[in-house]
Amino acid sequence: MTDDDIASGLSDEERLAQLGYTQVLARRMSAFSNYAVSFTIISVLSGCLTLYLFGMNTGGPAVITWGWVAVGLMTLFVGLSMAEICSAYPTSAGLYFWAHRLAPPRTAAAWAWFTGWFNVLGQVAVTAGIDFGAASFLGAYLNLQFDFEVTPGRTILLFAAILILHGLLNTFGVRIVALLNSVSVWWHVIGVAVIVGALTFAPDKHQSASFVFGEFVNNTGWGSGVYVVLIGLLMAQYTFTGYDASAHMTEETHDASTAGPKGIVQSIWTSWIAGFVLLLGFTFAIQSYDGALKSPTGAPPAQILLDALGATAGKLLLLVVIGAQLFCGMASVTANSRMIYAFSRDGALPFSHVWHTVSPRTRTPVAAVWLAAAGALLLGLPYLINYTAYAAVTSVAVIGLYIAYVIPTLLRLRKGDAFDRGPWHLGRWSRAIGVVSVVWVAVITVLFMLPQVSPVTWETFNYAPIAVLVVLGFAWTWWAASARHWFLNPEHERTKAREAARANAPEPVDP
Repeated sequence: MTDDDIASGLSDEERLAQLGYTQVLARRMSAFSNYAVSFTIISVLSGCLTLYLFGMNTGGPAVITWGWVAVGLMTLFVGLSMAEICSAYPTSAGLYFWAHRLAPPRTAAAWAWFTGWFNVLGQVAVTAGIDFGAASFLGAYLNLQFDFEVTPGRTILLFAAILILHGLLNTFGVRIVALLNSVSVWWHVIGVAVIVGALTFAPDKHQSASFVFGEFVNNTGWGSGVYVVLIGLLMAQYTFTGYDASAHMTEETHDASTAGPKGIVQSIWTSWIAGFVLLLGFTFAIQSYDGALKSPTGAPPAQILLDALGATAGKLLLLVVIGAQLFCGMASVTANSRMIYAFSRDGALPFSHVWHTVSPRTRTPVAAVWLAAAGALLLGLPYLINYTAYAAVTSVAVIGLYIAYVIPTLLRLRKGDAFDRGPWHLGRWSRAIGVVSVVWVAVITVLFMLPQVSPVTWETFNYAPIAVLVVLGFAWTWWAASARHWFLNPEHERTKAREAARANAPEPVDP
């Protein structure tokens, strides 16, 4: 990797203008704040623990441990490829803008259109997955503390309340959100250290290394161990999502062409290390595997804390986990809203004129914030009738995001030496890393559309393919009927009218 000086001396605003956009969002974020958003959204205390039950049933300790190592490495390749492109095009439009710049001119708008729609789908799904996981753990805590009965309906109500909280914070507490994102990094680092330290020294007994690194468990109903190992990678791969947030926040970040790519890569490798330590801590500390699986809380990590540390300490550390998950969901709504803002700025969403409006007081896309929250709630509702719905939501998040992640990398490979690199790039390793990224995403896209439980029934089927096909079908229909004529076409009257309206809008003021 190299990090060249920018010879042109262009400011962030001038570089953004070169890319065709006017600075509207307030540029307040430092490089650390940019990194903090992605690190918070990856959130090992959220992804690792909310899907720990899935991991315990789908491969057990061996897949939980080694799957994390393998998936983390592959994710780092994907992130490196994305970071290089982010450096060249630092705009909140992110992935779909990259696709438009890297694709052949004749098909550039189509590539951008479908990349953007996959990104929107993945962003909304990952927000749903994070806040639904937080609702599940909050329900577990309320069960322990107040004998709160955890039911699907009550979990959905907690889910909706958390989404409303995150919507309100992103609407009225803009500066608080920026502060909390920075606090979140230390909350995660210190939280992981405290939890793992407690699980290491407090219990009277621990599982053996052969159990943690070699015990295989298959409670899926499928007979093929290889199949179970492969679909069991979902736990790790879902955790490693959302780091495109660093790209979506570049229009609000100083020195965006280097801070954005560094934020992507640093968030992945630091999460890789922290997550490995966390998973080892929990898995070594399991006192009763069956007891954790059948926990009345519905959350095996909560039961592991209780069994290993006792009721008081277990509940306190469960609150640390819930706090991290709430930080994570808040940051996800922030990043999701910026993607929606940018995509609707180019007219690509229904009622785009609403979603790309910016509050003149806070200089944030308030309408996009609430669309992100509403879309996440909608994706979580199938849990009322399908008990595997959470795993399906996480599958949708992985599929949507990673397809959007890898399309610009594929186009970058096709472009070859004609790619105009930014100040942060991979040098001679760019092609090799890009090829690995594309192959890996092709594999996981197929894997996470497959059934996760046997027999497949209405209550257990993986609805991820349906969600993906519905969104893709809508996007394709709109593209064929209308959008192919005007999307990212500067000569079309619709685009000219939108640009004129944007130019005549009142200048926002800093709060």
